[in-house]
Amino acid sequence: MRGDVDNRVKPILDAMIECVYGDDEQIQRIVVQKFETGQVFAFQNPTTALLLALEADEPSVYVRITDDLHEDLD
Repeated sequence: MRGDVDNRVKPILDAMIECVYGDDEQIQRIVVQKFETGQVFAFQNPTTALLLALEADEPSVYVRITDDLHEDLD
């Protein structure tokens, strides 16, 4: 996946307005990470949908929403 990861965030946030939150002013924290094909990263307890996305040949976007601002990201 080419391009800057930060350029991918705004359209995703805008698309979630009204279906996830009322206004993007409500967002308190954003963590973004790009995973390259072939690099190993272990998710703890991934959903079936996430496993399928990780195994696919096409690029995927994984969005996790939480109200815990102090959630551990390890």
